[in-house]
Amino acid sequence: MPNPANKEVMDAKERKNMIYSVIGVAIMLLFRFLPLNLPEVTPVGMQVIGIFLGTLFLWTFVDPLWASLIAIGMIGLSDYAPMPQLLKECFGNATVVQVFFLLIMSGALVYYKVTLYIGRFFLTRKFSIGKPWVLIWVICVGTYFMAGFINAFTAVFLFWAVMYDVFEEVGYKKGDAAPRVILTLIVVSALCGFPMAPYAQNGLALLSNFAKITETLPGGAVHVNNGAYMAVAITTGMLMIACNILIAKFVFRPDMSKLKNLDIDSMNRNPLPPMNQRQKTIVGGFTVLVLCMMLPSLFSKIPGMSFLAQNLNGLPLVAVAILAALRADHEPVLEVPKVIQNNFNWSSYFIIVAAILLGGVLTNESTGVSAFLKVILSPLFTGLSPVAFTVFLLIVAMVLTNMCNSLVIGMILQPVILTYCVQSGANPAPIVTMLIIFVLLSAAVTPAASPFAAVLHSNKEWVPTKYVYTYTIPFVLAELAIIMLVGIPMANLLMAV
Repeated sequence: MPNPANKEVMDAKERKNMIYSVIGVAIMLLFRFLPLNLPEVTPVGMQVIGIFLGTLFLWTFVDPLWASLIAIGMIGLSDYAPMPQLLKECFGNATVVQVFFLLIMSGALVYYKVTLYIGRFFLTRKFSIGKPWVLIWVICVGTYFMAGFINAFTAVFLFWAVMYDVFEEVGYKKGDAAPRVILTLIVVSALCGFPMAPYAQNGLALLSNFAKITETLPGGAVHVNNGAYMAVAITTGMLMIACNILIAKFVFRPDMSKLKNLDIDSMNRNPLPPMNQRQKTIVGGFTVLVLCMMLPSLFSKIPGMSFLAQNLNGLPLVAVAILAALRADHEPVLEVPKVIQNNFNWSSYFIIVAAILLGGVLTNESTGVSAFLKVILSPLFTGLSPVAFTVFLLIVAMVLTNMCNSLVIGMILQPVILTYCVQSGANPAPIVTMLIIFVLLSAAVTPAASPFAAVLHSNKEWVPTKYVYTYTIPFVLAELAIIMLVGIPMANLLMAV
């Protein structure tokens, strides 16, 4: 017989969701009619800003999957672009395709229980026995380097899947503090690694963009030294991971006793059965995929690496196709329909789709949003010393990147750096280096900040929205402090003219 108290709670939750849904949609529809005079922002821009703000509200207070779908639909019904063009821009994005097949690959690791073996490996290492924070540090460092040299999505999806099995093994449940903190640390560590390599991902895009916009300078285009960039990125990144773990341990203080008191002897007495042929093939396929995604950034001069680099976004698709073609026990090694039905995270997928779309739409020339930000920001930096300018710029970047896509904000703020350096004679290399590194790694707080933050927000069962904000804000502020105390002096030293 249903419990009346539970029914009353569910009814109240449904009413609250309905109210929040109405508010979110109202923001999307009515913001454009507010009597605001935003310089350079067009009528299309007002529509898009309203949809963005409404989506951010719905992501926070309602269901992220539904919020993402309504956001895509609203943009398609706005004056931004006809729906067919919008859908092509949305689902034809290379990153969106890459994420779809990476989710299938990571789902296969879970569905076929490969992650059980990876998790058991980490739990039974001598260095981690009775030392849960050492185990978390190893996981975060692994996430960091995988995000930097391979792909941040791959790192998050892999280590999240591994930790889910670890939680089940030791007895943690959804709602417990330790899983909330650990899963958040994995995403934050992936973000720290995301800008590490100056020859890959968004770091390369922003460095290339700055070289392009500085071509007209008397001294020619500004090219940041890759070695100096990477030295700053790795030094500050490793410090950030250590600092964030200390914050988690001494400030958030989750109960780690189940990891600390884990009975290793019992686990060793009950080992997992040997991997079957299907599991071994999936592990081999995933390993080859990881290597193919990593090698172009490390050995770019070897024949064939440029071809891989140009087709990185499609490699997960190829991996899924090959594993689906191979046979085990007269069935496909990777049974795509079963994986999608049982272990595909649709919330993560659609929130990433919507976040990428919103970032591109907001900075489209037809909206005037980029021009508006330049008009507002440029006067704020006049008369500052190079260090003060860099500090102020990073604070602005931190705020803006958690309201809008990090790559977008990086692109918008680069002309501001150029204007300042032309007027003051400052060396732009260390300033743009710190902007690129920090704007990409600090995009952790809101779903709109980056696809990785969107993934974190989509995982409401393990990390409810309020805890995402509770954890990520202190982490980002600590990262800002490390950038100011270590990153800026180090960049100025290594990149001195």
